Amino acid sequence: MLAFILATATDSTLSVDAGQIQQLAGHFGIDTPFIVAQMLNFALVAFLLYRFAFKPVLATIEERQQKIADGLQYAEEMKAKLAEAEKLYADRIKDASHEGQKILEEARESARAFYETQTQQAARHAEEMIKKAEQAIAMEHERMLQDLKRQVAQLVVQTTERVLAKNLTDADKQTFNRSASEALSEVA
Repeated sequence: MLAFILATATDSTLSVDAGQIQQLAGHFGIDTPFIVAQMLNFALVAFLLYRFAFKPVLATIEERQQKIADGLQYAEEMKAKLAEAEKLYADRIKDASHEGQKILEEARESARAFYETQTQQAARHAEEMIKKAEQAIAMEHERMLQDLKRQVAQLVVQTTERVLAKNLTDADKQTFNRSASEALSEVA
């Protein structure tokens, strides 16, 4: 085969005949059939290695590269989802904080309103108690005055009875009581 390649590669200016090539090959110790067999063996071994060794290894490498690429893509997706989840979490925390502030402000306002309402109710209740106490005092004063008038009238009748040294009848006592009460009413 080497002879064939060398024979076809000659150009017109160099014309080397086949005998000289064989003589040259023999001079270097090249055995043409052995070289052809070696080239066939090399081609066969290269084909078998490619078919049964390199091709599966390349397929495995390609499969692993695909898995790595998928893993990296998945990691990027998870990183994006994590960033989105963190943003959502931060937004929720922010919303919860605002809601908490709002509730706290409403509670303060409610407490302020409750305090004012209770203060007003306490003031009204105190005023009512004062009015009731004043009314009770006025009623007690009136009752005491009536009682005092009655006692004074009795004392006047008793004193008059002693002064006159006579016993008065019940009708006379009532008449004196009435006239004494009227006189005391005019004075008071």
